[in-house]
Amino acid sequence: MTHTNRLAEETSPYLLQHAHNPVDWYPWGEEALERARAEDRPIFLSIGYSACHWCHVMERESFEVERIATLMNADFINIKVDREERPDLDEIYMRAVQAMNGGQGGWPMSVFLTPDLEPFYGGTYFPPVSLHGRPGFDQVLQGIAHMWSSDREGALKRGTALREMIAREGTRSTQAELDPAVLDRSLGALTESFDPVWGGFGGAPKFPHAMDVRLCLRHWKRTGLPRALEMATISLDRMAEGGIRDHLAGGFARYSTDERWLIPHFEKMLYDNALLVPAYLEAYLATGEGRFAEVARECCEWVLAEMTTPEGGFASSLDADSEGVEGRFYVWTPDELSEVLGAERGAWAARWWGVTDGGNFEEGKSALWRHDSAEAVAAELAVDQAVLEEAMEEARSALLEARAARVRPGLDDKVLASWNGLMISALAQAHQALDEPRFLDAARAAARYLLEGMRQGDGRLFATARAGRAHLNAYLDDYAFTIAALLDLYETDFDAHWLEEALALNEILTERFEDQAKGGYFTTASDHERLIARLKNPHDGALPSGNGVQALNLLRLAELSGRAQLAATAERLITSLGGAVNAFPHAFSQLLQAVDYLASGPLEIVIAGRHDDQVVCEMLATVRGHFRPQKVVVLSDGTADPDLIPLLRERGPPPRGALAHVCRDHSCRMPVETAAELARELA
Repeated sequence: MTHTNRLAEETSPYLLQHAHNPVDWYPWGEEALERARAEDRPIFLSIGYSACHWCHVMERESFEVERIATLMNADFINIKVDREERPDLDEIYMRAVQAMNGGQGGWPMSVFLTPDLEPFYGGTYFPPVSLHGRPGFDQVLQGIAHMWSSDREGALKRGTALREMIAREGTRSTQAELDPAVLDRSLGALTESFDPVWGGFGGAPKFPHAMDVRLCLRHWKRTGLPRALEMATISLDRMAEGGIRDHLAGGFARYSTDERWLIPHFEKMLYDNALLVPAYLEAYLATGEGRFAEVARECCEWVLAEMTTPEGGFASSLDADSEGVEGRFYVWTPDELSEVLGAERGAWAARWWGVTDGGNFEEGKSALWRHDSAEAVAAELAVDQAVLEEAMEEARSALLEARAARVRPGLDDKVLASWNGLMISALAQAHQALDEPRFLDAARAAARYLLEGMRQGDGRLFATARAGRAHLNAYLDDYAFTIAALLDLYETDFDAHWLEEALALNEILTERFEDQAKGGYFTTASDHERLIARLKNPHDGALPSGNGVQALNLLRLAELSGRAQLAATAERLITSLGGAVNAFPHAFSQLLQAVDYLASGPLEIVIAGRHDDQVVCEMLATVRGHFRPQKVVVLSDGTADPDLIPLLRERGPPPRGALAHVCRDHSCRMPVETAAELARELA
């Protein structure tokens, strides 16, 4: 029997995956909520995302099963939510699930709500029948239906208590002056959690924590301590060697299930790669080691090849599964390598990428990884190292071509403003460091799509778009990450339009998201749909904190625009979170990048001359060729308005050649005329 439910009208690929379940699914919206109130029925809220392996499992085991769908339809209003489209709902109800389950949460998230949206029972994945001490989903459904009919008061009381707890978290004050030693203490916290053998922070499962890596690099720049640099470079090297990296196409999976970065959950998310690209670029600039640049370049190439939408935006993710099996697209056996490469080179490739007869993954297959050096593998195989490396580069191309014939994982091709902002920043920074015009072209195209195709009539952003339809009011992260992207674009091509747009979006963010009473920013706008709580999320998770990103945005905008009040707003934001930062500095690596920027006092670098002048190009290469995160760079070529960028005043382009001004607090040293002189000034 073919079923079609209301999700068939949605744009989210995740919701569309469930459009033909026998479950009477609703998208989140007034139709479903009004029915729950009118019929006084509890809501079953299922939150997930399209690349989520266990979301697919629960769909196959439960949501596609007529017997279980009958139970769901009889007693509940069933709502399906894409967490990537509705981070506000995900944030609220994840806190409830964690409170009910000893801090544990995840996806699929399964929550039961009263008609007033208060959560009273929840968990994550439920098997279809009871298994290994975990209740079966059919049992859960029957138990909740019985509770609603026989102990309604208990369910309502529990829901009210959880709602009040969540609301208190959203209004709790953490205002305090920052401990002057908080940067040093954050380095100490990172050192304590660092894995000196395999890199990364904490144990399995292991996430990339790009914000922590980038903060380590800033600690090294600030203190000169070798250990801070080592923590960053060891982590980046081990991730690049591990199975978490796609050694054929480039890019990284979401996280590793083990401490060695060997076996990932194979979904590839746009945001992870957008965050890792700047980390690898900064390590390259800090060390001069080309291997870091190559990993960043591969990530960008993968995004351009596989994740770019026809409109110029970037798709959200690639699924972990293909043909219903996790990782099948990515893993290999020795025989499969030999079939593509021939016996000898297949054996070389097996040793090169750690593919064994027994396998390191399921069904005797192996995820590719590079545990041993090229020198060690060449010695073991008795092959000249240069010959082996050339052969393995050829093998990489051949295996990539062979892999392309496999059934590909599903692509979630919706465009999220927030994640696109991160990727635009990554590509702009990659162009600066690697001088690759295609990266800048792609960043510009995506920015134009955000500012035109995902813009409302009053200038506000939409959060998501797919198949020509943009919708949902944008959240804090959408604005903060897009503003950061526009600032990175301005410092890449010096088109003042990007800065003007950043200032315009900042005005919207200030008006609609800022907590005027306590400082900082809420996740949702002041006129957002009324939910059970309006929250702030100040600390980092898989994504950097929107508050942390915006703190640095404000400091950069203040330097570029000369608007001192923006810097004061940034300091107020930081102080609003000071108590939490002082207590848990390891949770605020993004915000501490802004603290580091503020403490160091950024350089203001003005290069005056024509954009295509050889000396100007050499000066820009000098500025961009070293790791200097505490700076802003402007180009005075006679086209930008000094009222927009006060640093341009009285620093116009000379009749011939170029001049570079190195300034601090808008007070400049004598200008210099060559890149060599500029290098000495910066040193």
